[in-house]
Amino acid sequence: MSHRVHGMGLEVASPDWAPLVEDELVAPLTELGLAADPLRVLWHSPRPMSAASRVLAGGQQLIVKRHYELVRSAARLDLEHRFGDHLRAHGVSTPRCLRGPDGRSVASVGPYHYEVFELASGEDLYRDVPSWFPYRKPEHARRAGAALARFHRAAASFGEPASAPDVLLDDVDLVSAADPERAWTRRLATRPGLERALAPYGHRDDLRDVLVEPLAEAFAATHALTRQWTHGDWHPSNLTWDPSNGQVVSVFDLGLANRTFALHDVAIAIERAVVDWLDVGGQGEVRADLASLDALLAGYHEVIPLSVEDRWALAAILPVAHVEFALSEVEYFGDVLSDATNRDLAYRGYLLGHVAFFSTPVGRDLLARIRESG
Repeated sequence: MSHRVHGMGLEVASPDWAPLVEDELVAPLTELGLAADPLRVLWHSPRPMSAASRVLAGGQQLIVKRHYELVRSAARLDLEHRFGDHLRAHGVSTPRCLRGPDGRSVASVGPYHYEVFELASGEDLYRDVPSWFPYRKPEHARRAGAALARFHRAAASFGEPASAPDVLLDDVDLVSAADPERAWTRRLATRPGLERALAPYGHRDDLRDVLVEPLAEAFAATHALTRQWTHGDWHPSNLTWDPSNGQVVSVFDLGLANRTFALHDVAIAIERAVVDWLDVGGQGEVRADLASLDALLAGYHEVIPLSVEDRWALAAILPVAHVEFALSEVEYFGDVLSDATNRDLAYRGYLLGHVAFFSTPVGRDLLARIRESG
């Protein structure tokens, strides 16, 4: 059976990128000064937006990822690796990216870039769980919240400037814009691929009708916040665990990391794994796991206290915390992959649909719970 990956919903799908094979790995491993004999691919990741595998190379097990140059540049990958170095130096466990004799952490072959990581410590309890699935129990959410706060403390002193908006990258340019319509126009001017991908939609009408008001509320809540580097994709399948006590052991996948706001990252953590976007129970409506919400925020609060003002700001950010990444997905599917079906799902279901959810009774109750908790 051919390799299958997680789709945009509950179904499995064909991968966006061909899975890694042994023959192609010899050149990048050699370039990084790693033994490539014997070489065997042991497992393919079910994550769809890059090709990643666990491999046995020269007697050691490693994680190898391949990225297409239009999705990730070598310079951006090197920035992620330096961020990982910073986090480890400040007490956060994250897999080390291996560097070649010349110090480079990325091997490039044709239009592809390869990165090689040591295995993460701890157990990957959510390895085969899609990214949008909830925590299995509130205690995991609480431990994840505390780990996120420790991550923010460690990341706060990473001084690199923000990465500009790009394909499959998070940012806060729209969330923190005093004039969302002008910021939208500026983004299209700098991202022609996004403009092409948005062409089939009445996106300026949707911006005014759906997005402008919640973006303005988010701006009011964030304009005085301090920016810092954040994870950008905090959910249980980007963490490893100690199954004996539920503690988070290690954090991985810094591909969406950027200079945003700590509260924006908390909102992402809620959006990724507290709301049941994929309708796991099959009830036909989106539900929210309020026990996990309470636990996640309680865990964070144990390490970095959340004030009443913080909770109100978090509730203002949450409805639009996904907007920038949703646009990057529209560009990825529409312009990089020419996948109209997933482009439409990213635009209508993700970009607009997630905002609309927070106007439903369940969504309003979730926001009220954030404001009133603590």
